Amino acid sequence: MFSSSIFSRLRLLLLSSKPNSSILSSSSLNLNRVNHQLNNVTDDRDYIIKNITRSSSSSLASYNVSSGGYMRGTVFWEPNKPLTIEEFHMPRPKAGEILIKTKGCGACHSDLHVMKGEIPFSSPCVVGHEITGEVVEHGPLTDVKITRRFPVGSHVVGAFIMPCGNCFYCSKGHDDLCEDFFAHSRAKGTLYDGETRLFLRNNRKPVFMYCMGGLAEYCVVPAHALSVLPDSLPYTESAILGCAAFTAYGAMAHAAEVRPGDSVAVIGVGGVGSSCLQIATAFGASNIIAVDIQDEKLQNAKTLGATHTVNAIREDAIEKIREITGGMGVDIAVEALGKPQTFLQCVQSVRDGGKAVMVGLTQSGAVGEVDINRLVRRKIKVIGSYGGRARQDLPKLVKLAETGIFNLSNAVTRKYKFEEANRAFEDLNKGNIINRAVVEIA
Repeated sequence: MFSSSIFSRLRLLLLSSKPNSSILSSSSLNLNRVNHQLNNVTDDRDYIIKNITRSSSSSLASYNVSSGGYMRGTVFWEPNKPLTIEEFHMPRPKAGEILIKTKGCGACHSDLHVMKGEIPFSSPCVVGHEITGEVVEHGPLTDVKITRRFPVGSHVVGAFIMPCGNCFYCSKGHDDLCEDFFAHSRAKGTLYDGETRLFLRNNRKPVFMYCMGGLAEYCVVPAHALSVLPDSLPYTESAILGCAAFTAYGAMAHAAEVRPGDSVAVIGVGGVGSSCLQIATAFGASNIIAVDIQDEKLQNAKTLGATHTVNAIREDAIEKIREITGGMGVDIAVEALGKPQTFLQCVQSVRDGGKAVMVGLTQSGAVGEVDINRLVRRKIKVIGSYGGRARQDLPKLVKLAETGIFNLSNAVTRKYKFEEANRAFEDLNKGNIINRAVVEIA
């Protein structure tokens, strides 16, 4: 709510013949310096009136949600129990944050690890971290550059690693190591003020957020994690740009540093692994070897850039990779499954001086083995990679998708309605999803 002094200044501005008057104090500069195209606003006075309305509690009734001033979200309560759909008070963004009307949310193994109790996380929480949607509202005092970049009504995609933009690592451009993300979002299920934005409607009890808590009708996302999504790209398929493709891009660009002509093996070609195939192709890799145990996934991998496929049940994956590469092994091997045995396969598949990039998450406390002497003598590099760098990489990924270099339609093989979220994760757990599944949220 605005103080009486600010309302007085607003009244003076509205009566003034100069809509760009400097009467407003620095505390309210954001109100009269936002992009004039926002909501077809052509005059600062019109924008201020609209923004006051949007900021007030009465504006909740204007939101197109299932229950007026409330929204629905999918809640994880405890391991190995079904998700439930609950009603929440409309989440309120704070400075530097944006309220998104969610349109699509991917079903990812990271969510599944939490739901199965394999990775500890605060509960109850709203899962979902791979989203697209429409900008609804900016948090109070959000920088004018952000409001201009993401005007109300614009389409956006969100990265699961949500950088604060200010910490030691973010200041060096390493958004994927953001201190606040790991200290708050990953460790506590909150945003960076240490608080959740989600409160149940019936008792106002707080519910934690797995990243942005994207498996809901609305979610709050720090602006640094967002990129504009062109109207030409569909909401549903584009959701995977925020995690599956984003993780693959980080692995290929920053950890593996793929160069034209490199040979690449990808072990596990689900949502992330199949995206690695596409990114490796885009970067000019030559031999691209897909390794999996499901023929259907391997067949699909050929449409996404794989030049060779290996079924690890019928063939020794390491020997086959060496055969394909003339006995040397690949320049780069990527483990995208998250199992100790595939960790070892990944290390043993690379040539002398090669890079073994570990992407797949696994059960908390799991340990991978490595031949120490070979690691030392043959200069093998073992590199962990969690994801991309939102401010740098997400816009590049969007461009790859926009130009068709990254094939979104082939990358998404299942779609579910919001009410079918449980079935999406059940199918994922059973291995019934070839690449990626996305939950569509009306």
